Amino acid sequence: MKITPTAIPDVLVIEPKVFGDARGFFMESFNQSAFNDAVGSRVDFVQDNHSRSTKGVLRGLHYQIKQPQGKLVRVVSGAVFDVAVDIRKSSATFGKWVGVQLDEENRKQLWVPAGFAHAFLVVSETADFLYKTTDYYAPQFERCIKWDDSQLAIDWPNLDGEFKLSDKDAGGATLATAEVFD
Repeated sequence: MKITPTAIPDVLVIEPKVFGDARGFFMESFNQSAFNDAVGSRVDFVQDNHSRSTKGVLRGLHYQIKQPQGKLVRVVSGAVFDVAVDIRKSSATFGKWVGVQLDEENRKQLWVPAGFAHAFLVVSETADFLYKTTDYYAPQFERCIKWDDSQLAIDWPNLDGEFKLSDKDAGGATLATAEVFD
């Protein structure tokens, strides 16, 4: 597997080795030992999630203030623009974001450690999005930062239409008023 740090070094792009021929392809989508070596520590995943969304759906920026979740994310069908925002006050990259296109063709994965808010925007007609988490979903601790917070200034792809948001996501806090990590 190929590991590429992003502009925020804790967030990693992971590209598995893909073996293909006229019949199709094979890839190892996850290997615990190789993943631990890549991130430099032991990471245990406890939950796998799968969502399907249509073009223009924007989910996020989500995080859990307690029971924070690291996420290993990928797309198996379609394409998304995936975003991680550093919300660790003590970090040199606090308030900075990185965005990566994940799709069924490039088969890239993104490691988003605990301490980050996470979102994705579907840029294909539909997308199947899979992610592993390091802690269980705890709705009582879930928080949301507004996707269009001017302090973050995330450069979302222009889809010539309005994004489709849940009420929760539309009403997210600004970074300035959000609960964040120390």
